[in-house]
Amino acid sequence: MKNKLTLILLSMFLIGNYTAFSQDSIDSSQAEPVQMTQEDKEGQAAMIESSMNEESASFHQIIKQKFIEGGPGFMGIVLLCLILGLALAIERIIYLNMATTDTDKLLNDVESALNSGGVDAAKEVCRNTNGPVASIFYQGLERSNEGVDMVEKSIVSYGSVQMGLLEKGLSWISLFIALAPMLGFMGTVIGMIGAFDAIEAAGDISPSLVAGGIKVALLTTVFGLIVAMILQVFYNYLIAKVDSLVNSMEDASISLIDLLVKNK
Repeated sequence: MKNKLTLILLSMFLIGNYTAFSQDSIDSSQAEPVQMTQEDKEGQAAMIESSMNEESASFHQIIKQKFIEGGPGFMGIVLLCLILGLALAIERIIYLNMATTDTDKLLNDVESALNSGGVDAAKEVCRNTNGPVASIFYQGLERSNEGVDMVEKSIVSYGSVQMGLLEKGLSWISLFIALAPMLGFMGTVIGMIGAFDAIEAAGDISPSLVAGGIKVALLTTVFGLIVAMILQVFYNYLIAKVDSLVNSMEDASISLIDLLVKNK
């Protein structure tokens, strides 16, 4: 009898605790969620922006640190190759864009001037137009009274001069493209020599001794290759632009000779 009474009391105690626990859970689940104030939102946004700024600054700091670790001697020369190569490339891009001429419009203007005012009027049109095509037209019109053969020879000769002006500076860009990775490889060799010198001086092979020289070697090589790739993109663009202008010059020269023959 006592055992039965004890079991009944224990069961009632457990059921009471379970009911209280369930009620507390329901009350906590029905509680209103905490609302984030405007100040909290602004603070969170400021923290995100600050972390982004820190990551950006750390990236620049890493680039600067790696540049210094690569050695100021070779890394400075590689950087100088990049600066000079980009300066020449930008100058050539501006020059070639200014030298681009609408050859169809120029031919129409020259033909109209020849029909209305003769060779002098056509020469005035070429004189007031920029670009190598207009200069070649002017030289051809200067020899128009000496016959078509002289006009053709004059156009060919002056076309070679204009082509040289268009390609001016490209050889220096190609030099910097070749020089930058060569400097990087030279830094690689010097870094490996330094690593072996440290091993010889210590009399033992240790990762800490070899890591410094190999690190310098890899950094100089990477920066040299990056500079070469950047300049190579600009060089290929300039070569394509020069080829396009030369083709326009040749086509326009043939059209000018046909025009002079027709208006003879």
